[in-house]
Amino acid sequence: MEHRIVVLGAGYTGATAAGRLAKRLRPEDVRITLVNPESDFVERVRLHQLAAGQDLAPRPFGEMFAGTGVELKLARVASVDVDRKTVTVTAANGLGQEELGYDTLVYALGSGWNDGGVPGTAEHAHEVASRPGALRLRERLAALDAGRPVLVVGGGLTGLEAATEIAEARPDLDVALAARGALGDWLSEKGRTHLRKVVDGLGITVHEHTAVDAVEADRITTADGRTIPAEATVWTTGFAVHPIALGTTLELTEGRIAVDSTMRSLSHPDVYAVGDAAMAIGPGDKPLRMSCASGVPMAWQAADAIAARLTGTEVPHVDIRYVQQCISLGRKEGLIQFVSADDRARDSALTGRLAAFYKELICKGAAWGVANPTMGMPTRRRRVVRQETPSRARARAAA
Repeated sequence: MEHRIVVLGAGYTGATAAGRLAKRLRPEDVRITLVNPESDFVERVRLHQLAAGQDLAPRPFGEMFAGTGVELKLARVASVDVDRKTVTVTAANGLGQEELGYDTLVYALGSGWNDGGVPGTAEHAHEVASRPGALRLRERLAALDAGRPVLVVGGGLTGLEAATEIAEARPDLDVALAARGALGDWLSEKGRTHLRKVVDGLGITVHEHTAVDAVEADRITTADGRTIPAEATVWTTGFAVHPIALGTTLELTEGRIAVDSTMRSLSHPDVYAVGDAAMAIGPGDKPLRMSCASGVPMAWQAADAIAARLTGTEVPHVDIRYVQQCISLGRKEGLIQFVSADDRARDSALTGRLAAFYKELICKGAAWGVANPTMGMPTRRRRVVRQETPSRARARAAA
C-alpha cells in the first residue's frame, strides 16, 4: 500500500521537500503530490527585479520534476483537516473542489505581504511578495511619467532591494524610502556606510524614523502628520503567514505551526511544516526568521526526517544556522553582511560589484537547489518498511 505524502505549496521549501523525498524513497512505496496554483516555479527572491521591468526565465515544474515521480496538482488549498487527514483543494481555474487524503502532510504555504492594518494600504499600495503583485507594480511603474514620485515603505531587506532596483531601472522617477528606524540600522558599520553610498548615488530620498499611518492613491501620511507624495506606494514592512493553518487544530505560535527540531508538528506527528509557515527555534533559542536562508535547510530536515522514519533508519539532524545576509542593491551593487549563527551582524561585509556577483550566484544556486534537492550528490532510494499509526508516531515523537 502506497504511503501518501501531500506537500502544500511549491515555493523554495515545498518544492525542495517534495523533490528530496522523491530522491530518498522508492516510487513504488510512496505517492508524492505537490499542490500549487501555478505550473512554474516562482523565484521569490527576484520579484523586485520583475517589478522593475526585468524578465525572469521560466522554470516549469514539469521539467524540474520530470522522472522523479512527483505529481503536480494545479490547485489552491481551501482547507486542511488534520484530524481527518484530508486537504480540500480548489482547481487553479476555480472550477470544482477535490479532497485529498494523506498519510504524511508537508505544510509549506509560506507567507504573503502584511499590510499591518494601516488604512488604505490594501486598496492603494503594491507588494512584491507574489508574482501577481510584482506584475501589477511593474504595470504601474511603466505607466508613470518621468519625475513622478514612488515610495517604498519598509527599510528591511525587501524594501532596500525594491527601492534600489526601481531607482536603478528608472532613474527618471523620484524614488524614496521610508523606514521606521535608521537606514540599515541592523548592519555593521561597513555595511551601513556602503548602503548609504549606494542609496545616495541612486538619488533615493530616505525618510528615517518614519512610521506610516495611512496610504492614499497619491500620498502617504506619517505618524507625525506629514504627507509624502507617492503615485506608487510599495509596501514591504513584513510578512503575514498563510491563514489556512488558523482554521485547523494544529498547535500554533503567532499563527505559525509549532514544530520540533525535525520540523514535525508538536500536536500532530503526521504533519511537518517548513519555511515561513513554521515556528522553529534556531541558534540562541531564537525563532528562525522568515527567509529562504531558513526555509531551504528546514525543507532538507523535514524531508530527511520523514524518509528516515518511514524507512526505519536513524533520523538525521540538519544544522540550521546563519552565515550571511545577501542584499542586491540594483544589478551593479550588492551587500553581503556576514552574521553570527543567530543572525547578528559581524564586523565584516562584502560590498560593491563583487557582492552583486556573489548575490547573483546565491539566487541562481537557490533555484538550482530546487531542481537538485540533494545538491547533485548520488542518493539511495530506500524502501518504506512501516506505516506509522498516529499513536506510534506520537510515542516516537515523545521519545
